[in-house]
Amino acid sequence: MMDTMDLRIFTEPQQGASYDTLLRVATTAEQLGYDGFFRSDHYLRMGDADGLPGPTDAWITLAGLARETSRIRLGTLMTAGTFRLPGVLAIQVAQVDAMSGGRIELGLGAGWFEAEHKAYGIPFPDRRIDRLEEQLAIVTGLWETKLGDTFDFAGRYYRLADSPALPKPFQNRVPVIVGGMGPSRTPALAARYADEFNLPFASLDATRTQIGRVRAAAEERGRDADSLVYSSALVACVGRDDAEVARRAAAIGREVEELKANGLAGTPDEVVEKIGRYREAGSGRIYLQILDLDDLDHLALIADRVGAQLT
Repeated sequence: MMDTMDLRIFTEPQQGASYDTLLRVATTAEQLGYDGFFRSDHYLRMGDADGLPGPTDAWITLAGLARETSRIRLGTLMTAGTFRLPGVLAIQVAQVDAMSGGRIELGLGAGWFEAEHKAYGIPFPDRRIDRLEEQLAIVTGLWETKLGDTFDFAGRYYRLADSPALPKPFQNRVPVIVGGMGPSRTPALAARYADEFNLPFASLDATRTQIGRVRAAAEERGRDADSLVYSSALVACVGRDDAEVARRAAAIGREVEELKANGLAGTPDEVVEKIGRYREAGSGRIYLQILDLDDLDHLALIADRVGAQLT
């Protein structure tokens, strides 16, 4: 038994998933007691996946799930800053937050997958981290503007004038997630704008190092470093025994030893031990990347045999 560790389900629908599939996973995750259901924000498959029936939009998906779930937190890892103008994104997220009764979280990143932009005619500009900084300032600034006041912003990439800064989210503050391994700009942006800092698929050493950078950046701003949540996203492949682990690894086209080295793979006890090492490295929340969205027994096993040891 270790200190409480939030477990959230993290899906990659661009690899192939309909809305109905995502709904089934989200409602199952809610019933099993997971803290959150999150999805990527991509429009093109990666690797050998067939990607069928085709991409689903992250915020349309979350709007639907907001009305069909009641407790579980919902959000993105990460919304691509290249896909939506920041003023429009602030409206969308605030509306979905209201639709959910205040259960939405926004992971916002710079965008990186150039091929999906080419495939769907989306501009892929340079200096995306500079644009992300302005996007974070605008989205949070719109939400924080007092009712009846207006919001103005004059940046290099975006300009807003006399905005009514509406609608407001249901929550007093929608949690904002920033993530990545950039050594300086990323920690600075997290320290300034984020409620949570996320590390995707990072080793224990990299996790320890990057969380240290973010904590230092927070302290440099005069912010309590403990006011941020620190989280990790890791692929999950858990089985009751070695044969079940191997079966689940084969179903997602991965090797067991590679998954054990780079993710959370093995028996429940092995995975609990690995999560404990991420806890020691500074992470207090785990996003379980689930790649086989038809294997709902996998979710049940993790909840019953892993989650039960983390509470």
